[in-house]
Formats: sequence, C-alpha cells, structure tokens
Amino acid sequence: MIPRPDRTQSAEYYFTYIDKVPGTDPLAVLDAQLADAVALYESIDEKRSMHRYAEGKWTLREVLSHINDTERLFVFRAFWFARGLEAPLPSFDQDVAMKGAGAGARTWRSHIDEFRSIRASTLSLFRSLPADAWSRKGTASGNPFSVGALAYITAGHVAHHNQLMRERYL
Repeated sequence: MIPRPDRTQSAEYYFTYIDKVPGTDPLAVLDAQLADAVALYESIDEKRSMHRYAEGKWTLREVLSHINDTERLFVFRAFWFARGLEAPLPSFDQDVAMKGAGAGARTWRSHIDEFRSIRASTLSLFRSLPADAWSRKGTASGNPFSVGALAYITAGHVAHHNQLMRERYL
C-alpha cells in the first residue's frame, strides 16, 4: 500500500492526475493499465493515428509520444528522489519536447511498443523500491513531489490522456 498523497506532496495541478487513480495501490493500477492502454492503442490503425481532433492539436501519435516522454520524466523524478538525491530537477516543456520527438515520422506500432517497454521499466523500478523510499521528497519544476505522489501521477497522467483519446479522437 502506498498512501494517497496529501497536498504537501505535490503541486495542486498534479491532483488532476492523482485524483484519477482509485484506492491506495497505484502499482496495481499501473499494472492493469498496461493491458487496457495497449488494447486501446491497438484499436487505432496507422492512418487514424495521424488524426488530430482540431487544428493545432496533437495527433494521436503525438499524444502517445507525449505519454511515453512524460512517463519517463515522472519515473526519473521518482528514481532521483527515492535514491535520496537532493538537487532540484528542472522543468519539462512538453511543447519543446514534442518538437524534437519526431512522433509523426515513426510508426504507430513503434509508439505502442515503446509504451509497453517504458511501463515494464516503470513497474520494475517501483516494485524494487524499499518501503521508506515512498515518502522521500524532492523538488522538480519548482514544485514539491514525493515518490509516492509520482507513482499516482504516472498512472493518472495515462488515465487522463486515454480518456481524452476516447472522448476527442475516437
């Protein structure tokens, strides 16, 4: 069990994601989410993956690229803080990252496979953490984060974007 984060363990903005995670076992959610997310992504064909629901919005490929990048980011932060490293971490500008991602030049399948690999790595790291690591804290983007909050944020971020995919793209 990883206690639900309180308002001191993350900036208020991130509760948009934390609140999407039910219960007190974000690792179970992350594990179950793997199969559910891959099933959603595999229901989308290559042509549809280039769809954007409005002018100026990301394509589905870009959304999944963003999900992959952001999971790496959140888990790196969790790793950093769990290991007791104290230096604050910089901000992440998702739009700058997207410009450098080349998401549209890759196949949809490659994005799905990447998600699967990243999630396996996420679960491996989180499952290996000692119990006292979950309450360790650090600063990223000028905001406080606990390791536990980052596990919830990781799951909630994917839930958030998968919901948007279903509602706005599919």
